[in-house]
Amino acid sequence: GIATGGGNWFSALALGVTLLKCLLIPTYHSTDFEVHRNWLAITHSLPVSQWYYEATSEWTLDYPPFFAWFEYALSHVAKYFDQEMLNVHNLNYSSSRTLLFQRFSVIFTDVLFVYAVHECCKCIDGKKAGKELTEKPKFILSVLLLWNFGLLIVDHIHFQYNGFLFGLMLLSVARLFQKRHMEGAFLFAVLLHFKHIYLYVAPAYGVYLLRSYCFTANKPDGSVRWNSFSFVRLISLGLIVFLVSALSLGPFLALNQLPQVLSRLFPFKRGLCHAYWAPNFWALYNALDKVLSIIGLKLKLLDPNKIPKASMTSGLVQQFQHTVLPSVTPLATLICTLMAILPSVFCLWFKPQGPRGFLRCLILCALSSFLFGWHVHEKAILLAVLPMSLLSVGKAGDASIFLILSTTGHYSLFPLLFTAPELPIKILLMLLFTIYSISSLKTLFRKEKPLFNWMETFYLFGLGPLEVFCEFVFPFTSWKLKYPFIPLLLTSVYCAVGITYAWFKLYVSVLTDPPVGKTKKQ
Repeated sequence: GIATGGGNWFSALALGVTLLKCLLIPTYHSTDFEVHRNWLAITHSLPVSQWYYEATSEWTLDYPPFFAWFEYALSHVAKYFDQEMLNVHNLNYSSSRTLLFQRFSVIFTDVLFVYAVHECCKCIDGKKAGKELTEKPKFILSVLLLWNFGLLIVDHIHFQYNGFLFGLMLLSVARLFQKRHMEGAFLFAVLLHFKHIYLYVAPAYGVYLLRSYCFTANKPDGSVRWNSFSFVRLISLGLIVFLVSALSLGPFLALNQLPQVLSRLFPFKRGLCHAYWAPNFWALYNALDKVLSIIGLKLKLLDPNKIPKASMTSGLVQQFQHTVLPSVTPLATLICTLMAILPSVFCLWFKPQGPRGFLRCLILCALSSFLFGWHVHEKAILLAVLPMSLLSVGKAGDASIFLILSTTGHYSLFPLLFTAPELPIKILLMLLFTIYSISSLKTLFRKEKPLFNWMETFYLFGLGPLEVFCEFVFPFTSWKLKYPFIPLLLTSVYCAVGITYAWFKLYVSVLTDPPVGKTKKQ
């Protein structure tokens, strides 16, 4: 297995990061902490029929049923820590035992993530590396995944259960690499009923399974052999998805509560951008609108009385009203997202490149929906960063895209931790992870052309001055009271440029790579 040639280095890496997670227990935690405590209380103390109706707290249950059952299971351990946290009316309840239980529940469920990383490392046949253990693709990949900066701050400081969920996703990817298609499909179906944000990458799974599993043969030029279609395989895939969905939604269907559950899962009443704009296309669009409205006012082209007052004074407005550019509807974002995803899905069908091609399509689906989606949360960037880690140890081009994407994506998570004690922690951890990832991938591909051109290098170094300005200069200027949203705006727009660039670069490489069938002949 994996432990050959280096003793138990994998266990050491996993243990090391687990100890670091334990050290982060007393750090700041966000409102998500109370969200999950409330869900523990709901699932523990109320009958199933009330789970998706309960609204004592503003943090109602809005994840799919498997996650509710997951909270239900956790609550039966929680009662041995502190019975009070399981009372629905104990809003914002936080005892030291509650804190310990919730923090340890995240650390413990990360076991699945560690196992998934172990399986992924078996699948990648990264670049043939030197004798040194630390130069082996498997070692580098293990560090990039296990010690991922984004997961550490989002799960173990900010507070969520992403590690466990990404464990399910990476495990299903590993199973597809291992040609265990049915298991991969089953794991992904289960994942969707834990958290529906993974619907973003469902097109990649659907098309890949149809193309590489239901069609059993290709023509010599790599195109599909239509008569090789296996109806049995299609039915078995459909059956898996149906059974998982029936298990998840069945009880609520029986209670006639399906519309209620769905209305909780898909609230379109929220605004285009999250409170802090995720660094995507709409952040650039909003910023352009803001700039145009300022210019318009200066040149007396706009009437100041007609400009919406709440157009962005606080930055925390749910409904952003555009002043100059046309306002964006959920339908418009859906159309943009679908148009951005389609070319990658076509490539997956017409230019099959095996599991690696699937992985690239999955990342493009994740990035496209991040860039063009409605009410995107900044944490969703991890949906692209983690799978991209798998590609980064295989090819120099992918390594360079990964480094730009992960560095800007991780930096864009900084505003999640806005408390002073966490400032050195986030800066040091981010530096540690970024320096390691850049130096290890540079060493891995040292015989090839440099990973960055001068422009990319300049852009990445620009994150330093940006952080200094936002955290150390801006608070002491006179703008702080008048324009408190400027640091968020700058962070969001600066990172949006890097993430859009990485998306574009990955797209170009997917569209220009020859299909697998043709590369072997040359």
